Amino acid sequence: MGMGLDVAERYPAARGVFDAADEALGFGLSEMIFHGDGAELNLTENTQPALLTTCAALSAVLVANGVGPDAAAGLSVGEYAAHVLSGTFGFTDAVRAVRKRGAFMQGEVPVGEGGMAAIFGLDPETVEWCCNQAPARTGDASLVAEPANFNCPGQIVISGHTGAVGAACEICKEKGAKRAVPLAVSAPFHCSLMRGAADKLEAELSAIRLNAMRVPVYSNVTAERVTDASVAAGLLVRQVASPVRWEQCVRNMLAAGVSRFVEVGPGKVLAGFIRKIDVGAEVVNVFDAASMENALARLV
Repeated sequence: MGMGLDVAERYPAARGVFDAADEALGFGLSEMIFHGDGAELNLTENTQPALLTTCAALSAVLVANGVGPDAAAGLSVGEYAAHVLSGTFGFTDAVRAVRKRGAFMQGEVPVGEGGMAAIFGLDPETVEWCCNQAPARTGDASLVAEPANFNCPGQIVISGHTGAVGAACEICKEKGAKRAVPLAVSAPFHCSLMRGAADKLEAELSAIRLNAMRVPVYSNVTAERVTDASVAAGLLVRQVASPVRWEQCVRNMLAAGVSRFVEVGPGKVLAGFIRKIDVGAEVVNVFDAASMENALARLV
């Protein structure tokens, strides 16, 4: 709540993106972002377009001032902001699709039946093994626990049925995890329980006009650079029910010669991940008017 307000007040390019979101969705998303009730904004069908809009607004200011990327990437819904920046599809189409994406994902698993947790201090193979053992620990082999986000060395998020995620956390701690922390989320994102949502999203994305990509976007699903918009759409569908390979995305960008990362959007989470992946990486954060001024002074 309140994110992006000072940027929208100061920069016309940002205000234009917030206005476009309101028009595209047919209600005051910007008012919800700037002044709305936190509980309402935390509904994923609102959270996802709110994050996309804020990231796109901040990016628009950078581009308007001559700061453009050589490549782009985003974690989960952030990948849509990366594609808007690349020109894969227009912002209006993206914000409509992302709102539906949020509704599809929220509707796939009843509230309270799914969850996620962050596991600290274990390698990917061990976390996956622990997830595989979790259904048996619960006594219900039909339950699901799976790795969902490979964020950075020593931090992996798991997702699935609440009971199986809890059992996986117990097993991870038995295997030496430093911590296993349940996350405050409304659904079990990026696991096989989201396959129905992916199918519904495919129909929405298939109706969107795709454009030639201006810069490559690194895919959450494969961690590889994507330059073909038709390939990108399919990967965005798969992303809903697949783990996010953020650490490998960053490693592949570094290997391709990326030396400076500009994180746009609320918070500094991705910057923290990037520094854990490569302590020497240069990271610039843009999340409000003051950080925008600092970034423009540094980058222009």
